[in-house]
Amino acid sequence: MSDQGDERTTPGTEAELNDDAPPITLSPNQAKRASATARGMLIATGATIAVVLPVYFLNPTYKAETYRRDIDVATIARQAAGDAGYLPASPALPEGWSSNYARWVSGSSDGVDFWEVGFLTSDTGFIQLTQTDDANPTWVAQRIGDAQVSGSRTIGGLEWELLDAPDGDTVLRSDVDGATVILNGEAALSEFDTMGTAVIEDVRQNAAEEAERLASAGADGA
Repeated sequence: MSDQGDERTTPGTEAELNDDAPPITLSPNQAKRASATARGMLIATGATIAVVLPVYFLNPTYKAETYRRDIDVATIARQAAGDAGYLPASPALPEGWSSNYARWVSGSSDGVDFWEVGFLTSDTGFIQLTQTDDANPTWVAQRIGDAQVSGSRTIGGLEWELLDAPDGDTVLRSDVDGATVILNGEAALSEFDTMGTAVIEDVRQNAAEEAERLASAGADGA
């Protein structure tokens, strides 16, 4: 079959063949406004970069070593004891574990003050310890967030509620001698076992020492 008579042109080709449209021109006022808009965009972009760059360079890319600060938890716990009314937990953990923060949190809108410590495990995991003697259901729900109960786990002779968070974190909650303890983070369950056991031992030891101190003070005052 012959291809004669089947000549076609694309819209672009036709436009090029018939490019009789007049050029677009701007009035002096329009040109002035366009120039001002462009300058404004450049100034805004420069201001944003000026703000972002210092923050970027002051906060380097995450590495495990970046947060491995090895805080002296026991010392900070003793400093917080006056505000807490008890000695917060500073668990003795195996070689290779460290802490990157420890703080007493008070003055929150829910009225519950608590002790909070972050621990880095020897296997690059992370577990946060939260402890309070003034917990209520609302506070516990806020701390646990959207984590859903998936079972229970026995650690240090106590039963802990086991929850799974949407972000993949593990959450464990239990009551230890009157204190509500929550462990959460990303680590192996065996490391949560290590942490939970150490926390129980420390909380109980602190409670026993406090009871002994009060008994001694009572005897001296008799």
